[in-house]
Amino acid sequence: MAIEIESKVWTRLPGKGEAKLYTISNSNGMKVTVSNLGAALVKLVVPDRDGKEADVVLGFDRAEDYLRNPSFFGVVIGPSANRIGNAKYTIDGVTYQLDVNDGVNNLHSHKDAGYHKQVWVSTITEDGVIFELSDKDGNMGFPGNKSISVTYRLGEDNSLHLLYHGTSDKRTILNLTNHTYFNLNGHDSGKIEGHELWLGASRYTPADSGSIPTGEIVPVTGTPMDFTTAKKVGRDIGATFEQLEFAGGYDHNWVIDDWKDDGELRHFATVKAPESGRVMKAYTTLPGVQFYAGNFIEQQNGKDGVTYEARMGMCLETQYFPDSVNKPEFPSCIFGEGKEYNSETVYKFEHC
Repeated sequence: MAIEIESKVWTRLPGKGEAKLYTISNSNGMKVTVSNLGAALVKLVVPDRDGKEADVVLGFDRAEDYLRNPSFFGVVIGPSANRIGNAKYTIDGVTYQLDVNDGVNNLHSHKDAGYHKQVWVSTITEDGVIFELSDKDGNMGFPGNKSISVTYRLGEDNSLHLLYHGTSDKRTILNLTNHTYFNLNGHDSGKIEGHELWLGASRYTPADSGSIPTGEIVPVTGTPMDFTTAKKVGRDIGATFEQLEFAGGYDHNWVIDDWKDDGELRHFATVKAPESGRVMKAYTTLPGVQFYAGNFIEQQNGKDGVTYEARMGMCLETQYFPDSVNKPEFPSCIFGEGKEYNSETVYKFEHC
């Protein structure tokens, strides 16, 4: 059986047009539902060790709820994911002001005008869907007329590929990510503190109390930030450790080991849910990953009548490091004027 794709109109959104749903299925019982609204990953159905299927990502039944979505469930963030210190930056001698929306800082570009609230142009392919967006020079404080695409592809090996591409006619920030919250026991199964996590990251970027990196890159050895040997997410999350106290738990950027700017996929994470036996292995071409343990998920109504709350899902947001535009010692997130942005992240599902 080849990959099958079904599409339907979800709803019509005033001033934005039709929100659509696309369900991509393979022969192993894996089903991926994505939307042109926010290029969102809405559902991800994966069998467990006994063949029982469950939706393993947090989200909403109604398109309208993605226009609120205070926790950014499932959506693509852009043009700049994560935080920029003091909501400003300088490129080529020009200083740009961003929306101040996270203390004195900028988070995820703009909470209302960002890519996660836009209706993208969609095209079905043999094994997935391409979402495309045009973004004008100066929008949200980012220079350059930008063309952006995000492609979701499903493999018969239960791998979900996210491929990102961006161009700009001016030098600008392009740092795209997907903000899906995973719960490998099912989105309705409670907290993820019992999930076991391994990270191929022996260093991380410590941050201040506003979650802006200090510029240091330090070893995880001997700290609660060490996931180089797999451990339960909840084991050390409440430890007396300044970085965890600042962020209410894990919400930091880890530096992926052996990263080179060569476009090669590197295995950076493995997540296991002992209860269901589901395993997710994650790969990326990017230098960093924001592991967020869902510390501040607001209590809200999610899919299937489920009430979500803190730590019911975890994110592995592949990225250039937070505030890298203001940190020349970090890998650069500046693209444009002939330098195209390309990245790939893969989530592959198995069971144990």
